[in-house]
Amino acid sequence: MAPAQLKELLLQSLEHERGGVIVYQTALECVVNEDLEEEWEKYLEQTEKHVELLTTACEALGLDPDEMTPGRKIVQHTGKSLVVAMKMALAASDAPAAELVACECVVLAETKDHFDWELIGECAKALKGEQQAALMAAYEQVEDEEDEHLYHTKGWCRELWMKSLGLKSILPPPEEKKDVKTAIDAAKVEKERKK
Repeated sequence: MAPAQLKELLLQSLEHERGGVIVYQTALECVVNEDLEEEWEKYLEQTEKHVELLTTACEALGLDPDEMTPGRKIVQHTGKSLVVAMKMALAASDAPAAELVACECVVLAETKDHFDWELIGECAKALKGEQQAALMAAYEQVEDEEDEHLYHTKGWCRELWMKSLGLKSILPPPEEKKDVKTAIDAAKVEKERKK
């Protein structure tokens, strides 16, 4: 494994988690549905914990969790762009539309988050000794939560779009009701939803 790329992955992932806190705080300003608000409040708390876990893992691997790399700057910019998009939607004074924009922004953020943690898991498996233990400890605490964040929010986004289009929607979405936490379960729910 390339140590420089592992460092870059971890620092970018940490920056993304930090930005995720702000994304969720802003998304909560946009939310209309009480069930979605409750969900995002939980995800905000979990994301704050992810920041702590990843900071600890970086320190355990001898990395400075505040080092700013070129890639990290790009991740920071992307997170800020999602926040700006939600603020623009709020300024338009259409609450359901702002909620939908927020949901899309959360899906985008959680897609990267989910991918980062998959890679972190693969890196943890390839490491040895204390480094492996430090990274695996963070990964094992976060993995299921990241799955839930992504699959549930995608379900919310789909159903809010269906509602906005005047089509039959299911709120809370089936992913929520069935507590989906794997890609296989998400695919099953989507297939059932289409029937």
